[in-house]
Amino acid sequence: MRTLQRTTLLLSAALLAAAPAFAENAGGLPSFRDVARAVRPAVVNLSVVKNVQAQMDPFMNQFFGRFFDQTQPNPQSQWFKQSSLGSGVIVDAKDGYVLTNNHVVDGADAITVKLADKRELPGVVVGRDPKTDLAVVRIKDASNLTEAPFGDSDAIEVGDWVLAVGSPFGLEQTVSHGIISAKGRVIGDGPYDDFLQTDAPINPGNSGGPLVDLSGAVIGINTAISTQSGGSEGVGFAIPSNLARQIYRELVAKGKVVRGWLGVSIQDLDASLAARFGLAKDAQGVLVADVMDQGPAKDAGLESGDVILAIDGKTVEGVSELQREVAAAPVGGEVQLKVWRDARARLIKVKVGDMGRFDNDSDEGQAAADDSASTPRLGLQVRALADDEVQQNDGEAGVVVTQVDAGSPAEDAGIQAGDVIVELGRSHVASPGQLEGLVRRLKAGDGVVLRVRRNGRSLYLTLQVPEGK
Repeated sequence: MRTLQRTTLLLSAALLAAAPAFAENAGGLPSFRDVARAVRPAVVNLSVVKNVQAQMDPFMNQFFGRFFDQTQPNPQSQWFKQSSLGSGVIVDAKDGYVLTNNHVVDGADAITVKLADKRELPGVVVGRDPKTDLAVVRIKDASNLTEAPFGDSDAIEVGDWVLAVGSPFGLEQTVSHGIISAKGRVIGDGPYDDFLQTDAPINPGNSGGPLVDLSGAVIGINTAISTQSGGSEGVGFAIPSNLARQIYRELVAKGKVVRGWLGVSIQDLDASLAARFGLAKDAQGVLVADVMDQGPAKDAGLESGDVILAIDGKTVEGVSELQREVAAAPVGGEVQLKVWRDARARLIKVKVGDMGRFDNDSDEGQAAADDSASTPRLGLQVRALADDEVQQNDGEAGVVVTQVDAGSPAEDAGIQAGDVIVELGRSHVASPGQLEGLVRRLKAGDGVVLRVRRNGRSLYLTLQVPEGK
């Protein structure tokens, strides 16, 4: 079970098959009976079994080992079966495909799919996508299934009625209702967050089921709730159906998702950075913090410090939006970026690469060096990079921050010990002495942009030179 800050992420399910008419009861209040009647046959319960290995402490094994199978090669390592429940929705009755959450089936050694008519059939994982928490399971030897159609999640509006159907706490075929509370939520769950928010009650066991509209169409796959009690508190999140449908098709066709990649490290553009790069303070865009070697962006001529304003004519509002747009772009095709550089906009075409061939989880090592200096005006101490550190820094010279004074301009700017300062005000920094020289030229009250490398990636920070120094 995943957590969001101090909240617990749980999962929910709801789903529909035909397109029933919305009804009202005799008192004029809404009735969801027709929708529920249509959707429930397409909702399934997933029972997942995982073989888990547990290690026993040698000291404890001395006393309790007699209760375990001592004929195993390592009696301190015991295997046991771990069971869990989730939900899913049949989206292809002919071939028996079920859409669910990745975390429901991740690591599964056996899957049993229980249908609404009480049949229990084996299921196999066709493909998984951890980045969107989606997976496809195929029901083996299935017949006479009911499917739920995909709806258009872009067309759903805040305030529209929705239903969730699943197996909360193992209570199968449970229907709950609510409205769309918000759209486009980013909850820090992954790089492609774009959730629908709903107040339809969702509880443990609903994981992987659909959220449906009143026509019986799946407009979301419920994947998480925000809760402090462990149960529904009226804040649930669903993966939009338009994204889920795209991922589903790729998983069925390839067993995995192929995503586009540019080869850049990016960060959101705030008002301070926008002003320093010659843009209006309310400008929208994404700042290129670093361009990776041998990547598509490098080949196309993108540079660190560029601001991406639009992709294929669509304005880029922030990092999450650009990530989603690039990921959805066909690998091998081209995208056109509108880039702000040197106080003017220009168009750059980039050939989209394959994200699957790139691993960006690199770590930057630390080494000692003698050449150090203090920069009291900024409130930090630095030292030169050792030769091996320059190589680890992708061959880029710089100085390592060894100390940041409390309450200093450096601390206010967000500089941390271990950061490598490589640029100050667009001037490269190759030594502590060079940094001191650049700082001496700054006037009291000046604002300056620094580029630092942190954990192998570039990051832009804005620093304000204090008055009277």
